[in-house]
Amino acid sequence: MFNPLSFLFTQAEDAVPLIVPDSIQKANLAQTIDKVIHTDYREFFMNMANDAIWVAIKLAGALLVWFIGRWIIRRIIAILDAAFNRRKVDASLRSFLRNLVKVVFTLLLILTVVQMLGVNVTSIIALFASATLAIGMALSGTMQNFAGGVMILLLKPYRVGDFISAQGQSGTVTEIMLFSTKIQTADNQTIYIPNSSISSAIIDNYSAAELRRVDISVGISYGNDVDTARAAILELCRNDKRIMDTPEPVVHVAALADSSVNLSARMWVKNADYWNVFFSMNEKIYKTLPQKGIDFPFPQMDVHLKNE
Repeated sequence: MFNPLSFLFTQAEDAVPLIVPDSIQKANLAQTIDKVIHTDYREFFMNMANDAIWVAIKLAGALLVWFIGRWIIRRIIAILDAAFNRRKVDASLRSFLRNLVKVVFTLLLILTVVQMLGVNVTSIIALFASATLAIGMALSGTMQNFAGGVMILLLKPYRVGDFISAQGQSGTVTEIMLFSTKIQTADNQTIYIPNSSISSAIIDNYSAAELRRVDISVGISYGNDVDTARAAILELCRNDKRIMDTPEPVVHVAALADSSVNLSARMWVKNADYWNVFFSMNEKIYKTLPQKGIDFPFPQMDVHLKNE
């Protein structure tokens, strides 16, 4: 008698059965799950873990190089400062070179760190070289400021510590930087003047010379004795130790004005004493001349009334 089930399970080994028992299906499913879990995903996650560890190592190495590089740059700056102090390098040149060295080494450090992270530095340099023209045009003003700073250091129209007047501003130069000059005004304002503009401008440097002349204008009334006023002012000059004996102070008649005879008193002092002498001499002259019979006139106007 023909048995269909017996026929299905007694076929040749290479024949594909039409009905697969549950046990075989369960075995195949378990094998598939095991293959997915223990073979594909394990390798995937292992590769991810290896890549993550490698990236972490590179980041840690780059950070380590960055902090060590920053420390080395600070040490180089400190060594430069010590060398400048030993050789008594001009403060203006010292500040400029210090900033320049810091910028150059910082750029080299950044390129080194970027290369450690796997970025092709050669491509970056090539890209930068190809964009040099555009960058140069965009930063033309900045490059002019840099060139102006170089010209200031070479020609030395002023140094750090000098009191100057330029571009409508007056103050003491505190630092000559790569692109600008920092000055401190008398009322403690900090002003930055671009090097390109100040290098081509008219600069009044009040600290360039060791001595400076104090000019004081004094108006006395018509009819007062000019010689008496002159002698009183010269005596005040001789009694002030800050005023130089050579060149000696002088007092001249400067103008015959509408309401006064104007005297010009000129005396030489050290640069640092200029303003103190200027203010104190004005006060002393104001207090002393009236004691000598010299009057300070007020502006006068004669009005003539005509009756018709």
